[in-house]
Amino acid sequence: MAYHSDKKMVIGVSSRALFDLTLENEIFEKQGVEAYCRYQIEHEQDILKPGPGFRLIRSLLRLNEYSQEGNLVEVIIMSRNSPDSSLRVFNAIASYGLDITRSVLVSGASLAPYLEAFHTDLFLSAYEDDVQSAIDSGIAAGIICTEHRVEGSLVLHTQREAGGHRPEKAPVSDGEFQIRIAFDGDAVLFTDESEMIFKEKGLNAFEENEKKFAKEPLAEGPFAKFLKKLSDLQRELGTEDCPIRTALVTSRSAPAHERVIRTMRSWNVRVDEAFFLGGLGKRDVLKAFGAQIFFDDQSAHTFSAAQSVPAARVPYRAVGKRNFRAV
Repeated sequence: MAYHSDKKMVIGVSSRALFDLTLENEIFEKQGVEAYCRYQIEHEQDILKPGPGFRLIRSLLRLNEYSQEGNLVEVIIMSRNSPDSSLRVFNAIASYGLDITRSVLVSGASLAPYLEAFHTDLFLSAYEDDVQSAIDSGIAAGIICTEHRVEGSLVLHTQREAGGHRPEKAPVSDGEFQIRIAFDGDAVLFTDESEMIFKEKGLNAFEENEKKFAKEPLAEGPFAKFLKKLSDLQRELGTEDCPIRTALVTSRSAPAHERVIRTMRSWNVRVDEAFFLGGLGKRDVLKAFGAQIFFDDQSAHTFSAAQSVPAARVPYRAVGKRNFRAV
């Protein structure tokens, strides 16, 4: 299936988001960069285990099977690692058969300039300052949770064996291949202007505001462009058996739902499922949806969600670089 190269989706992912580097990060924090680099070099042949973003990245890469040119999605490793300490990551990429050929390795420097240089659509990292820089530059980005139980199968914060055990490659099922991405609404897909009314004046004022402006689209938040690109890709791939499925999982409820639906319509965006929870917990819904990642601005929501599905927190834009107010 043909797809224009200028519509290619570019995903930047850090090594900690793609692989489980919990033990290595602990060495870095407690013993410093030299000890970390030495450990990585000494264990270059020890294949890293999948991290919280692994299943999403693997499924995104498989979208290229739908294109004769194989150019629907490109994943780029964007890491603070030095080139000399990065071979272990590349060995793991090759071992799992991931089609990742480009990388940005900055030896601790800022990644922000390179996110724009590579026209990045989404950036996933465990480092808050890198994600903050991306958000401030207008790039969708999330701080991926790395310290919680996901899918009931792997406790990411548990120290792994330091030896050379080579993990078996997990099979890729059809269900796993379908990409399932869930988004919060306010301060993620939309700005937080309406949310601030709730925080400052309460629920009744929020609902009255949303009823009053129900036909006025909400302003675009940090993930609006990414959702639009996902929706364009869904249309290109076709609605029947589309390998991408999206969900809106929001604390809003009626009557605040109408403005959201009309906003999506004005953006010409396809959202497959929507959950207006009215303040109910999101974790069980996300688990039932089978989200491969969930984006939310509230750490309480991402902390809870990460017990069952991969989750990433979306920070607010820095003062002076934002078009909506901080919490």
